[in-house]
Amino acid sequence: MSEMFCYQCEQTAQGAACTGAKGVCGKSSATANLQDRLTGTLVDLALALDGAVPSPEEARLFVDGLFIAGTNVNFDEEAISAQDAATTAAVVKRRAAAAAGTAVASEAAFDLQALWSAQEDVRSLKTLILLGLRGIAAYAHHAAALGHRDAEVDAFFATGLAAIARPDATVEGLLPVAMQTGQVNLRVMELLDGANTGAFGTPQPTTVTQTVEPGPFIVVSGHDLRDLEILLKQTDGTGISIYTHGEMLPAHAYPALKSYGHLKGNFGTAWQNQQREFEGLPAPVLFTTNCLMPPRESYADRVFTTSVVGYPGLVHVGGASVADTQGAVVDKDFSAVIAKARELGGFAEQTTIPGINGGTSVATGFAHGTVLGVADTVIGAVKQGAIRHFFLVGGCDGARPGRNYFTKFVEQSPSDTVILTLACGKFRFNDLNIGEIGGLPRIMDMGQCNDAYSAIKVALALADAFECGVNELPLTLVLSWYEQKAVAILLTLLSLGIKNILLGPSLPAFVSPAILDFLVENFQIAPISTPEEDLARILG
Repeated sequence: MSEMFCYQCEQTAQGAACTGAKGVCGKSSATANLQDRLTGTLVDLALALDGAVPSPEEARLFVDGLFIAGTNVNFDEEAISAQDAATTAAVVKRRAAAAAGTAVASEAAFDLQALWSAQEDVRSLKTLILLGLRGIAAYAHHAAALGHRDAEVDAFFATGLAAIARPDATVEGLLPVAMQTGQVNLRVMELLDGANTGAFGTPQPTTVTQTVEPGPFIVVSGHDLRDLEILLKQTDGTGISIYTHGEMLPAHAYPALKSYGHLKGNFGTAWQNQQREFEGLPAPVLFTTNCLMPPRESYADRVFTTSVVGYPGLVHVGGASVADTQGAVVDKDFSAVIAKARELGGFAEQTTIPGINGGTSVATGFAHGTVLGVADTVIGAVKQGAIRHFFLVGGCDGARPGRNYFTKFVEQSPSDTVILTLACGKFRFNDLNIGEIGGLPRIMDMGQCNDAYSAIKVALALADAFECGVNELPLTLVLSWYEQKAVAILLTLLSLGIKNILLGPSLPAFVSPAILDFLVENFQIAPISTPEEDLARILG
């Protein structure tokens, strides 16, 4: 096909859909259509399972295949085709077993056109489920890298994809599946939280410099802590420093990772600024997961990918850091990245890449273990009137105009309010100094988008402490969204009955008017307006 159809992210063309030869994210129609074909083959695998529990290999195909089709993950058509071929082989194997040895390899894959052309509200809910599954797959991928899997989560990939394939699906039948998607995402985020803290310890409040020291270094982007650990081990004692980028910033808070003295600091800000920030960078960049932008020719020779990430012409570090079906873990070989760091040599003198507001350091590490550890202080501050309101201001960052709303919102928040934050949206304001309350910083970074479980756990604990429902707490969620992990988190919040969420900078194009009306009526979801109006309404 010469054209694509994609509306899974916030930056989609004209707020509707990317439909031409190239998407706003940079992927071609050929790449988009290969991703659709892979998704169709994954639906085929779900149908071939016919209610059976996926094998470990089939579960891996669901996780990696759904993740690969996400936004800004993989642009490499050969890699996508190889994933599709492996999934097709699994479909044939399942069908052959079901047919007592008669393979039906000639059956066509499920065509996603059937989804895009469905009745508007059915299409909207099926899309919510599909994108939610892609978000769940991202979190399950990280947990699997640390040897943690869950059979119920694996089974739900098949359940959700099979629901998408049903031609007779109704709004009434799909709504419970959408809510179940949110519940399963809660489970997988809990699984990942346990995997991270089990491997690397409980995050601790940590101030991270944005200054890069002279000498060779490597910048690590993405989200995968296991890949970062492997690289830290392989560069230990080499004189090469490691700096995080984007969503890898919270790695500095984990005791096992911060114990490496050459994990020095953080380079740059959020993912959408990488083309500017990587220009002229005298160091290699390793992408462990999304969010990769098409690299400019001027620095493409310095960008390396691994795991599910791919882009034509870039050096890809293969091998598995994930537990295989026998439970063994095989480390990757990052020697090519290390050699490039030595070749480029780094900066000749100390260099600072300030945050969006000019700050030269940022703080992280306020996950649920830390916040609940000072719960008595927090609760006391609320009862004494020192803390009037909590705002969870977080989510994805992006390039679309209007995201300065979140900076202004935090700047204008009264001094008796606390800002909880997570994900890369925090780079809009995490270098601001807006003071403390009772010895606690007013901005508390709870981690990656992967760490949304921390925010949920804190909210539920506060509700329990105050003997009220979550919606009765002095807490407002002000969320920015960009891609599929944000969709999964939103479904989790809705499945928990959390209401009055402010969402921006725009509402998803894949949510139909009737489904939006349902969300407004039942959950009071609202679009952001202006910081002044929203703060006045919330605190009034």
